[in-house]
Amino acid sequence: MRRGRAAGFFLILSMSLGFAPALPSAEAGAGAAGTAGSPLILSLDEAVRRALENNLNLKKNLIDLSSAEYAAKRLWSELFPSITGGAGIGYSSALFTGDGFALDESGANPNASLGLTLGLNAGIPYAMKNIRLAYQSRLLNYEEACNQLEIQVIKNFYSLIADRENLNFLEETLKLAEQQLEKNQVAFNNGLVGELVVLQSRLGVETARYDLSAARSAYMNGMGEFLALLGIGQDREALLEGEIDVIRVEADSESLVRDYVPRRPDIISRRQEIERLENAEKQTLLSSKAPSLSLSARWEGRGVDPFADTLSGTASVNIPIDSWIPGTAKDQAGRTARADIEKAKLDLKSAEDSAVTQIRSLAANLRNSWDSIEIARLGLEVAERTHELTEQGFRNGTVESLVLEDARNSLAEARQRLLRSKLAYQTMTLDLSAALNINWKDFLNKPPGLPPEIPATP
Repeated sequence: MRRGRAAGFFLILSMSLGFAPALPSAEAGAGAAGTAGSPLILSLDEAVRRALENNLNLKKNLIDLSSAEYAAKRLWSELFPSITGGAGIGYSSALFTGDGFALDESGANPNASLGLTLGLNAGIPYAMKNIRLAYQSRLLNYEEACNQLEIQVIKNFYSLIADRENLNFLEETLKLAEQQLEKNQVAFNNGLVGELVVLQSRLGVETARYDLSAARSAYMNGMGEFLALLGIGQDREALLEGEIDVIRVEADSESLVRDYVPRRPDIISRRQEIERLENAEKQTLLSSKAPSLSLSARWEGRGVDPFADTLSGTASVNIPIDSWIPGTAKDQAGRTARADIEKAKLDLKSAEDSAVTQIRSLAANLRNSWDSIEIARLGLEVAERTHELTEQGFRNGTVESLVLEDARNSLAEARQRLLRSKLAYQTMTLDLSAALNINWKDFLNKPPGLPPEIPATP
């Protein structure tokens, strides 16, 4: 279901996991699982593993899957007869004695019985097919739930990575602002700049400090929610291993639509629903219009005398008549079943059209997202050069401090814009892998439709 190739090229994100910066000496002994009092170091694979193991909804789905599998492996139960047994004891006593009256034996009279009933009809094979189909549907739903959870964990993981990088940018911005304030304070003491320059520098420092504090709080809140998703206590300190790296790869969206739409879980689920309804219709039709066979046997024993036991059996063929009359309840049930099949086919067509639109839209948005990254990179180069020249002009006395403050803010915004563009590109790639029903690892390591001899364009 998740295998196959798409012709052509496609835009995707290739994320290569690195390692977090070296930890201080107090944290050097922390392993992958962490120790008491040490930060928990999480790689992407470890985060996905913990989420899959601890998610409560997946555990419930697994219980349902186990029950469906149990039923699918015991289809013989549909043919197993109904067996009943009973036991009792009775007591009798004569009311009258003497001439002219029959003498009844008095005392306790034990009895036991065993009955067996078997009903056979032509709809049983289709009932078995639906039991097997129910298991396949549960399995598909479980795999899809696992895949969706993985995608959610990956998105949250790299969103936190982006937030962490943004914190580094804001810390650098605060550091630059503090350095500039220190320089301006020295220049003010020497009479080289006015008081307004110092005040503006102080405002820049406080603004940078506030932005850093707000971003740090948002990061901690996001980390707490992420740890809760993994089934880890939110009071646990955690460090994420990884970084965001993107490359550009082309692909043909029409080839992806042709090759991967039939493999989507929602499309397969719609087809399974049509098959289930068709089996149910045949089961209803054959059960209500075809003859059925009933077999039963019963043994009954009374007292301790084995010669008093009785054994009986019956076999009967039931031929329904009312279901052949138009307008009866059973006839209407058949019409309703056929109408449900037609509606399910329309639902399948609607789902296929929606899937095609989604894949084409994601492919187009991904191409535009790469253009956004290129523009953001160019904007960062301009902002870095502008800040460098503005700082040089301020030292030469040709640029005011307010202009320098604007250049520094522009540099911070350019860094954040590039980071957001990378994160958006990555998110669209993950959405596309989910829309194509491709495992995210396979999708990132070898994009569909990309010939191995054609390298990706950096």
